[in-house]
Amino acid sequence: MDEVAQSSGPMKFPFPFQPYLIQEQFMTELYRVLEDGKVGIFESPTGTGKSLSLICGSLAWLRDFEEKKRRLEAQALAAEGTEENGEQKTDGSTSAVIGSVSEPDWVTQFLQKKEEMDVKNKIKEDQLRRKKREEKLQQMRHNIQLKFASKRRREEDDETIRLLRLSQQILSPGGEGPALDQGEEELVLAEYESDEEAKKDSERDDEEDCEEEHVTKIYYCSRTHSQLSQFVRELQKSPFGNETRLVSLASRQNMCVNEDVRRLGTVQLINDRCMEMQKNKHDKKSEEVEGKKKRGSRLTCPFYAYDQMQFLRDKILVEVKDIEQLVSRAREVKACPYYASRYAIPAAQLVVLPYQTLLHDSTRRASGIKLKDQVVIVDEAHNLIDTITGMYSSQVTGAQLCQAHSQLAQYMERYRSRLKAKNLMYIKQILFLLEKLLGVLGGNVKQNPNFQKVSQQGTTLKSINDFLFYSQVDNINLFKVRRYCVKSMISRKLFGFTEKLKGTAVVNPVKEGPKTGGLQQFLQNLHEKSTGEGAADALLAVSEDGHVRSASPLMQIESFLSALTNANQDGRVLVQLQGAVAQSSLKFLMLNPAVHFAEVLKDCRSVIIAGGTMQPVSAFKQQLLIAAGLQPDRIVEFSCGHVIPPENILPIVLCSGPTNHQLEFTYEKRGVPDTMDETGRILANLCNVVPGGLVCFFPSYDYEKLILDHWEKTGLLKRLAVKKKIFQEPKKAGQVEQVLSEYSRCIKLSSQSAGPVTGALLFSVVGGKMSEGINFSDDLGRCVVMVGMPYPNIRSPELQEKMSYLDHTLPKTNGVSAGKVLIENLCMRAVNQSIGRAIRHRGDYAGIVLLDHRYSRPSVLGKLPQWIRNRTEVKQSFGPAFASIRKFFQTKKTTFFSPS
Repeated sequence: MDEVAQSSGPMKFPFPFQPYLIQEQFMTELYRVLEDGKVGIFESPTGTGKSLSLICGSLAWLRDFEEKKRRLEAQALAAEGTEENGEQKTDGSTSAVIGSVSEPDWVTQFLQKKEEMDVKNKIKEDQLRRKKREEKLQQMRHNIQLKFASKRRREEDDETIRLLRLSQQILSPGGEGPALDQGEEELVLAEYESDEEAKKDSERDDEEDCEEEHVTKIYYCSRTHSQLSQFVRELQKSPFGNETRLVSLASRQNMCVNEDVRRLGTVQLINDRCMEMQKNKHDKKSEEVEGKKKRGSRLTCPFYAYDQMQFLRDKILVEVKDIEQLVSRAREVKACPYYASRYAIPAAQLVVLPYQTLLHDSTRRASGIKLKDQVVIVDEAHNLIDTITGMYSSQVTGAQLCQAHSQLAQYMERYRSRLKAKNLMYIKQILFLLEKLLGVLGGNVKQNPNFQKVSQQGTTLKSINDFLFYSQVDNINLFKVRRYCVKSMISRKLFGFTEKLKGTAVVNPVKEGPKTGGLQQFLQNLHEKSTGEGAADALLAVSEDGHVRSASPLMQIESFLSALTNANQDGRVLVQLQGAVAQSSLKFLMLNPAVHFAEVLKDCRSVIIAGGTMQPVSAFKQQLLIAAGLQPDRIVEFSCGHVIPPENILPIVLCSGPTNHQLEFTYEKRGVPDTMDETGRILANLCNVVPGGLVCFFPSYDYEKLILDHWEKTGLLKRLAVKKKIFQEPKKAGQVEQVLSEYSRCIKLSSQSAGPVTGALLFSVVGGKMSEGINFSDDLGRCVVMVGMPYPNIRSPELQEKMSYLDHTLPKTNGVSAGKVLIENLCMRAVNQSIGRAIRHRGDYAGIVLLDHRYSRPSVLGKLPQWIRNRTEVKQSFGPAFASIRKFFQTKKTTFFSPS
């Protein structure tokens, strides 16, 4: 394995084969950014080996960093040894030097002995501290359940006292409250002792002292489970595959090996059941320690065994495994991979995890991730701003508010006599909040929201403070309510309460006629009825046995209440009134994702934001980095070319069609018949010269339907079908695979026959199922046509508020407001993702045709990826453009036909 050269020549990196020049440049710049502790924005087109370059460049730096650290430690130890040897010489040079200033011998000896003792004492202190730390860790590992014993003892004593008092109340005249069913006592909230966290600081400090030390590591995150697995497979093939301690993290839904829990279906239900079974396990251990037995059996997870999870942890760190391999191994050893992987984090060198786990603050802390002085690589980051915005946005419907209020009110009435005063106070505050929030939607908690009609439909935007005043909840301390919800786990208790009283319910056919009868009837209706509008459906989860389980609406409401604790200027509340109260909603819109990304930037040594298409980069710099307080001199931009030869790509901006009709697909002009006819003529000509597959992207589903209906009437679709079989992107995700399979088979068969059909034509939509993550390599995508510019809906209240926010917080760019820059950036980011589907490897080639004269603007051209921008030709008329396209495919030795 080659060492990274620090000479003036190019750096040498371990690589499974001879890297391309652009890969060497990528790894060299990545190494420098990590070494200097900066933040890098790296763009490397798909097909250029980006994942492998990230792996080899970052792990080469980590290897050198650890080696440098070991070398410095060895030098420090050697220096201490030299000093000790030198201090033992009482008659040597040191004595002579000291004697030269007329110091008595006893003074010299005293100083030497003092320095020697100081060094020895320091070494002993370090050894004692290290030994003490190891003893604490060992004790925690083998006796982790014992820490719950004293707490459970106090809780049981308090519970005994409460039960004694309760029995006296029941037996005495006028006693209140029904007797608890067997096992029902665990649904009652434990005493909520204090709002303050100060008294737990010492306990938390002790726990942090005992935590296993985290080695310097790299956190690699991406969007999807499949992308993470692909990254791990690339690592396995790399020179670092056998020497890297890697951990793959995922959600319980992806990692759980307990089939009884997995069949619950939804993430929320799986998480709740896991936490419940985990608590039951701890309670059972505590009872065994205390020598006590409780009535009733509580389910525990057989895979949540500490010794087996530690065994699996060691296996994880020995061999690189992706999530599927890890889960398979966990089933063999009967251990929980979800928790075993988290135990392995401190010792790991590379942690692979999804966006949500790293970028969401509470999820990150719950997973045991510590970013202090670590490296973070965010891959596939072209939608990073939208991802963070979505994570911290939240929405609740009128149906959820009403259901949560009813459940919580019944819970309070059921256990009123057993709840402490502070619990009752907070439950009443939550009920008050739910009632007021539902009132904002025009609803009443005493009526079924499905049949409460909204008097005036529409959408309004309010700042956080204005919303709190408008809803009359400004006198409630939301920070304390949020803390109470987290500490008391009220949403889980409430879910258990509703499950116990109702069990599961099978969805019955829709019953005719409106139902009335208040809260209890509404809760029953949510199980018995499907409204067809989706409001109630969002609350239901179907298990494998066909039963429906109602997910806790309070958990989603907790997320919304938490969002309202953001700074007033960082978000807005969208009040959407439509149809019935059940379908109306409150949505918190996060406007400033930088405030949350700032925590990552502050803690990390270095952050790498990478993607195949990062243009326009200005959006990341302004909205995510500089807005988070990062100094511009810490930001490094790197964009490499493509591995394909320049002559293998032909990007053309076409300003007018065969009849010289100017191409402009603005909202006002794109529906003009002449514009649609001209677009059809262009496609007909392209089908004559483009071999294999031709992919045509439309700006929206509505426009796709409009233009295809027009072509059906004019007969153009029949003429297109003579040359290429026509396929259309399905709206349902489950049908995408089938369409792509048929599309691919058609192209393969047409290339093997001498018939008139020369491939296939696929109509797709920007931002749809096929604009991201689908590879149209080789004959699957010899030409990509972009019809118009896919600008977002500027009439959207959310987008208008985002534009207004940016106009007030960011400076103008070349005299253009930040809001308008945002619109253009969103458009071009979507374009770049779509046109990048065609070129996927070094030997690939394709044409790219942008249909709209607005693409010729310098500000727009500048936002194309560099490897495309450098080859783009602007053609004002169709003749020269068609000649270039025909010549391009002639040089690639493909069959061509004359234009129609």
